[in-house]
Amino acid sequence: MVTLPGGTSSLRFEILGRPSAWRDGRELDLGPGKQRAVLAVLLLSPNRPVPTFSIVTAVWGDEPPDNGANVVQKYIAGLRRVLEPDRSPRAPGRLLTRSGAGYALNVPQGGLDAELFQKRVRAALAVRAAGDAARAAAELREALTLWRGTALAGLTGSFFDAARERLDEERAAALEASAEIGLELGEHARLVPELIRLVGEFPLREGFRHQLMLALYRCGRQAEALAAYRDARDFFAEEFGVEPGERLQNLHVGILRADPALALPAAQKRSEPAPQPSQAPQPSQAVPPPREPTVLPVPPGGVAGPRFADAPAMPRLAPPGPAPAFAHPMAVPAARRLPWPLRAILVSLPLLTFGTVTWAAVTYFAARRRSLPLALAAVGYLALTVLCFVAVDLTDVERTTWWDLPLGISLLGTVFGGAVHLAILTAGPTGPGFAGEAGTLGVPLIERRVRREQARSLVTHYPSIAHRLRVGRPDLPRKFDDGGLVDVNSAPEGLLSALPGLDPYHAKLLVLARTAQGPFTSTEDLVRREILPPWMLHGLHEVLVAVPPVLEGGADGELDGGMDITSAAVAEPEAATGAVLPPEPPR
Repeated sequence: MVTLPGGTSSLRFEILGRPSAWRDGRELDLGPGKQRAVLAVLLLSPNRPVPTFSIVTAVWGDEPPDNGANVVQKYIAGLRRVLEPDRSPRAPGRLLTRSGAGYALNVPQGGLDAELFQKRVRAALAVRAAGDAARAAAELREALTLWRGTALAGLTGSFFDAARERLDEERAAALEASAEIGLELGEHARLVPELIRLVGEFPLREGFRHQLMLALYRCGRQAEALAAYRDARDFFAEEFGVEPGERLQNLHVGILRADPALALPAAQKRSEPAPQPSQAPQPSQAVPPPREPTVLPVPPGGVAGPRFADAPAMPRLAPPGPAPAFAHPMAVPAARRLPWPLRAILVSLPLLTFGTVTWAAVTYFAARRRSLPLALAAVGYLALTVLCFVAVDLTDVERTTWWDLPLGISLLGTVFGGAVHLAILTAGPTGPGFAGEAGTLGVPLIERRVRREQARSLVTHYPSIAHRLRVGRPDLPRKFDDGGLVDVNSAPEGLLSALPGLDPYHAKLLVLARTAQGPFTSTEDLVRREILPPWMLHGLHEVLVAVPPVLEGGADGELDGGMDITSAAVAEPEAATGAVLPPEPPR
């Protein structure tokens, strides 16, 4: 309880809950709700005059009374009778005063719970900065006990809503600082239930989600920590269409790779009992010095987040310097366009043929691009062409008939509409499967797909042979053509990031996940482990493959009968796959 200095009675005010006033441990009757609201307005600006107009606006909002000043004066008189019962009616008020600037409530230091809360929080943070985390945690918990519920409970209006939001923000910041200190002190097990409640109370604050994931991870509940990240990502994507912030993303990556930086702080470890002399580590077993931290890539549109130190036992994922560049077969240059003479011919076809071949040209584009909308457009052009011929046959050139209208519509659609449509179709890049793919890859598109299917069959039925033939490793020298597949279990980061549609961030995340959690059994694991979003995997499903790693000491060096796998698979691929492979493309 806060006691007013210099007097025999104590008076304190509270707004961190239902606004109230107390004297000598007894709650005072503040009268009607509007009178209590007037007191709350004055308590939100203690020791400062508040104009009468501001009080009227805060309490009544858009529906002020006709005689607002008189009503405020009436409530002020009622508050004086409650707060200063010993004051004579003619004597000026000592606690609630009036000046030319308005009414002021003189609250001595420590007489308002909100000010006392702010003072204690500042003192706790100063103690923490001085290095006494345990004392800072105790002072923060003591400050948080001043909250008795929702601030300014029972008061409505935009003024009180804004003040309530400000006070709630201060409470949330104090709770977050308290949890942060608790994690520093190694109290992660105690904090987990409290952090789950705080995430539900403050779903938009990523700090609580970060602390919950870290607390779960330190409790040995890695799967639950990853599930907490999944819930956060689903919430932000559903509510706002955005990904979690860089801090959460980096923590997610750190949990996947079991980053030692996420373990208990060194200060907490020093507080544990020291080992006996007989258990002291030998000089030969000294812990190696920490390596330089690896900066994780930032997703597109983000900013650089915190760094995580490399795990001592984890190999470096890539040598220093820029990653080598790989030209994957799927990465067809996007700037290739049709030559302008060919474009001119295609665009002029509807004009020169009066639209009779428009449907055929659009059908060609639909087949090459495997586009259902283009196929439907081709059917529409064909229908207009048929309608045009029918209308010409039934139209009388000497007089106007109702067939003239469909004839004009069909001509406009097939001639001018077709010309514009073909101009749009030929304006963009050729894209895969149109005019440059065969020349770029050296083999027809269908042959490349056949090679992929045969390579996938080899991976499924004979993984050891696929491993020796380096299926999915276009960055390595080899004789077997797998159609441009990329192995998610062994391909380097540079090759993965060169794939169209896979950014460096997700490529790095894929490498970290397979290093920390083991190889992938299928490409669907990339979605199940929350490494790639489903839409990204869908765009890469034709080129990605998961080749099972070959166990050491296994029989991957020879087939039954002692034949060498490499020579057998290269010389007689049909014996391994059950189908005759196409000849190797000319070089």
